[in-house]
Amino acid sequence: MGSLSRRTVLQGTGMAAAAALATGPLSPALAVTRKRVAVLGGGMAGLAAAHELVDRGFQVTVYERKSLGGKARSIPVAGTATGGRRDLPGEHGFRFFPGFYSHIPDTMARIPFGTNANGVFDNLVGAGMPLFPRSGGRDDQNLFGLIPDPRQLGTPDALRRLIVDELVGGSMIKPTDAAYFATRLIVFLSSCDERRFGQWENTSWWDFVRAAKRDAEYQTVAARGLTRALVAAKEEIASTRTIGNMAEAFLYSFAGLGTNGRPADQVLNGPTNEVWIDPWVDLLRSKGVRFVTGSLITGLTMSGGRVVSARASTPAGPTTIDADWFVSAMPVERFTKFLTPAVLRADGSLEGLRNLVTDWMNGIQFYLRRPVDITPGHIAFMDSPWSLTGILQASHWTNDFARTYGDGSVVDCLSVDISDWTVPGILYGKPANRCTRAEVEAEVWAQMKASLEDTGKSVLPDDVLHSWHLDPGIKYDPVSKRNSNDEPLLINTVGSWELRPTARTKIPNLFMAGDFCRTHVDLATMEGANESGRQAANAILEESGVGGTPAAIYSLYRPKEWEALKLVDKQLYKAGQRNLFDIG
Repeated sequence: MGSLSRRTVLQGTGMAAAAALATGPLSPALAVTRKRVAVLGGGMAGLAAAHELVDRGFQVTVYERKSLGGKARSIPVAGTATGGRRDLPGEHGFRFFPGFYSHIPDTMARIPFGTNANGVFDNLVGAGMPLFPRSGGRDDQNLFGLIPDPRQLGTPDALRRLIVDELVGGSMIKPTDAAYFATRLIVFLSSCDERRFGQWENTSWWDFVRAAKRDAEYQTVAARGLTRALVAAKEEIASTRTIGNMAEAFLYSFAGLGTNGRPADQVLNGPTNEVWIDPWVDLLRSKGVRFVTGSLITGLTMSGGRVVSARASTPAGPTTIDADWFVSAMPVERFTKFLTPAVLRADGSLEGLRNLVTDWMNGIQFYLRRPVDITPGHIAFMDSPWSLTGILQASHWTNDFARTYGDGSVVDCLSVDISDWTVPGILYGKPANRCTRAEVEAEVWAQMKASLEDTGKSVLPDDVLHSWHLDPGIKYDPVSKRNSNDEPLLINTVGSWELRPTARTKIPNLFMAGDFCRTHVDLATMEGANESGRQAANAILEESGVGGTPAAIYSLYRPKEWEALKLVDKQLYKAGQRNLFDIG
């Protein structure tokens, strides 16, 4: 995905020797002296870049403003531990690992962990069957609301509701609408790459599935179900190419294709820091990586079209970061603050980063005094105004929860992600971004109960709740009566692919890594961030002249069975015609 380097172009010409001073060394001897790398950001992308670079002999220092691990890190709830136990485990949002991930599992397998034969990789466990509970007395469902949940059909009353209310009464998605949605998926699956980038990249998912022409249930299931529950994207602006790619990957994963034998849905067997991030950082330190936390990057100093240093604010005061190569592994909304005239003169294409869109997907954890019976897998509350998803964690973790965390009375953690912060809730009539922290907690709890207890069954009695923890990145301002979010999430909006960078920039010693970069998974995920870190490391490996084996880059599964249809579609697209299955 990189471009031809200036070093390669100049080799063999009389300009090569003079250009070495400007573009980096051309010989192995010079390369040895130009191996200092500053990685600006210690999240998924930064750690992946550091890992690949240090394994190839570079001297790597990672600068991070907060805590290592980025959005994936654990956030212990300070002051909640007693009796020698650990603080209750909080987090930015729960982690899950689809079967189509390749870069993350590969990294995990290279991180030692106790007696695990495959290191941290062996800390991944199957998530179990998911649940898509519906509100208003409706039967709970599965597969994003497309089919009834089989566990809900065990009683005569449940079977009656399915037949009378859902099928005959028309509450469930109509068979004709389900068939139409399946046809739209076939249109995407059979589309050639040229159509995906040329047409579907510039079409919203809402328009692609023709949601405006269908009823409310179709809109909830086919339009909103995939976008908001999975990727916190709004269906009216999300790129069809991105959502379609993810739908395709999940479908193949459910069929056991492209997963290398892994389950379609996995989670970690403990808090992220304990079973992944901390062992990773320990490994990198043992290899020689330096970590400087509390370093807030404040700018880049340019000279002659190159980065000569980065500037940072630290608890000890301002500092200058010197290096031969710089990897920006910061979120896009932070990097755009450094797009000074000098930076843009060196690479004007970076201006497009200002037009990328971020949204909110942050988590809240509910600590429970007693076990509750919901499902071991992920939960997607299809009818919740705030597009809630969650998972009960204790059954997946190897440690006894009550003996390990908190004051000994908490037996489980229900970790919930809030994916829509702009729609009014059911208690206060306010969107989440206008609610106090306490109002957010009460609203989320009420929205879950509205789906889990709508048939009269007690699932989340109020006295089961011990305490809760909202992502500290959410800050409420009592003056403006609004929340701010310190860690938003990139959303792949219509046409955003052209705005997103590759690892290489036109600045010869500045490389980009982060979930906003162009990657095969094409979504703001841990997997995309990891791949982007590898891409940055490979670009430095090539540009520096060091040589060696590049980091492995994996692509998503492409079934051979669809290739003939894609070839037909390529001709149709070239001729300006619709896809063969696109009947409108």
